[in-house]
Amino acid sequence: MKISLKLEYACRVMAQISRTYGSGKLAHIEELSIIEAIPQNYLVQILNDLRTGGLLLSRRGKQGGYKLAKPPADISLHAVVTAIDPELLSSKVSLHGQSGAIVSEVWNDLSNKLKKNLQKTSLASLIPRYNAGMMYDI
Repeated sequence: MKISLKLEYACRVMAQISRTYGSGKLAHIEELSIIEAIPQNYLVQILNDLRTGGLLLSRRGKQGGYKLAKPPADISLHAVVTAIDPELLSSKVSLHGQSGAIVSEVWNDLSNKLKKNLQKTSLASLIPRYNAGMMYDI
């Protein structure tokens, strides 16, 4: 399965921000960009989409930054996909032709299974389990 680069970046940055949930620390664009190797100007767009989707809270200014709106265990990957790349969750198969209906039914079934799995999988499952290359003071 191929996911968009934007969705990959969103998952990586959400995993990093999840590391400090509950600590009161805010994640800063500059540090996130370096640690996750995401261009800053693209990261700004992604963070804005995640904020608009209700997954992140932001604070402006020199001491500003980003934090999760909810605990990592309460944010599903489905919510991240919906905020970043909702087209991934849709199945648009033509009903034309003799086999159109059955082909559409199979793809709709697979799409529904993907949605259910994304809903069951929380952001907590993406939190890095090691310290190498991790943010130290966000």
